[in-house]
Amino acid sequence: MKRTQTAEEREREAKKLRLLEELEDAWLPYLTPKDDEFYQQWHLKYPKLILREADSVPEELHKEVQEAFLTLHKHGCLFRDLVRIQGKDVLTPVSRILIGNPGCTYKYLNTRLFTVPWPVKGSTIKYTEDEIGAACQTFLKLNDYLQTETIQALEELTSKEKSSGDALPVYIAPDFPRIGMGSSFDGQDEEDVKSRAAYNVTLLNFMDPQKMSYLKEEPYFGMGKMAVSWHHDENLVERSAVAVYNYSCEGPEEESEDDPDLEGRDPDTWHVGFKISWDIETPGLAIPLHQGDCYFMLDDLNATHQHCVLAGSQPRFSSTHRVAECSTGTLDYILQRCQLALQNLRDEVDDGDVSLKSLEPAILKQGEEIHNEVEFEWLRQYWFQGNRYKKCTDWWCQPMTQLEGLWKKMEGVTNAVLREVRKEGLPVEQRNEILTAILASLTTRQNLRREWHARVE
Repeated sequence: MKRTQTAEEREREAKKLRLLEELEDAWLPYLTPKDDEFYQQWHLKYPKLILREADSVPEELHKEVQEAFLTLHKHGCLFRDLVRIQGKDVLTPVSRILIGNPGCTYKYLNTRLFTVPWPVKGSTIKYTEDEIGAACQTFLKLNDYLQTETIQALEELTSKEKSSGDALPVYIAPDFPRIGMGSSFDGQDEEDVKSRAAYNVTLLNFMDPQKMSYLKEEPYFGMGKMAVSWHHDENLVERSAVAVYNYSCEGPEEESEDDPDLEGRDPDTWHVGFKISWDIETPGLAIPLHQGDCYFMLDDLNATHQHCVLAGSQPRFSSTHRVAECSTGTLDYILQRCQLALQNLRDEVDDGDVSLKSLEPAILKQGEEIHNEVEFEWLRQYWFQGNRYKKCTDWWCQPMTQLEGLWKKMEGVTNAVLREVRKEGLPVEQRNEILTAILASLTTRQNLRREWHARVE
């Protein structure tokens, strides 16, 4: 059964088609560091994009992080995701693993990923291998480092915006594409800055282009093959930053300067591409990424601009640190929702049936909505991905067993409601009110069960 596109998805697809129609057979212009106006354009149109080259990162941290990438790859911890795009299942060319705060999840392209928890203070986590635990500890260390770097960059951005007003920005030297200097900001700004850099997850990525039989061509600028298409990162706290550590497995021949006679970007070097969303006037940027480089998307850049990852010739890892919007995406949240739904449950009698405290339509409606949330946003999402999380840790096993038990009780609540509706003594008006309250949730449940069933056939 094909899922109906959301209004947002339809609007995005319409914008894409209009843009391609305007382009016809022409390419939009884009710039690389070989172009004279590259850094000036970066500063004028992409001032919230920051690059920290590898030599600005501590050498010991480079060594630990790169070893951690290889450890997780060796143990088979990264998986290609089967995501849902425009009602179709698509296998991502990139393999991924989500590491982060215990109990957090991150959802993208209708797929919920569950964190392999990093060992935050006060947590007890059993990893399947000591090496995997050490790798998670390393990415927590990298997270702390990138958080500090992000706060510094945001302070500089805040200071610059306050001091410059409407003044035009100046040219940035090629070796120093940074924003402003100084850190004079008030206490309220300080708290806001810290919250926008409070990374709670990192999504690790890996791809070996040599093993991919097909990669999409970049459609607007002619930038070459893409590992990740143009997108905004989804489900992040508003105006929060994103920090990315790049580990492209370069040999000595890849570390040399770009060929000055090569037109456009070097196809052997990994790049990150940036463009202003749905803008055909402003040139895009293709920024080369070398081993150990980091880049930062600050403030609202992720909302106003799109980015893509352009494949090189060698394997590449990345660690993308985010402030995931977890208000509805933590284990604590969904357990509290279950508790709320089951408050209407009175007792379980000998034959396994349950009785309800209230037939108030609003209470019944809320319970059925939570029932759907547990089943389709958590249980089916988790088990659809198989036993991938057990590769690293058993952390999620007990919570998912607990959620299954609570879901079974909600099934009992639904059956109890339907039994009450069928009773002959129930007033017609009350029966209609109950059915009106729960019908939408039951219809959604039936349709989604069909859809999920079709996905696993």
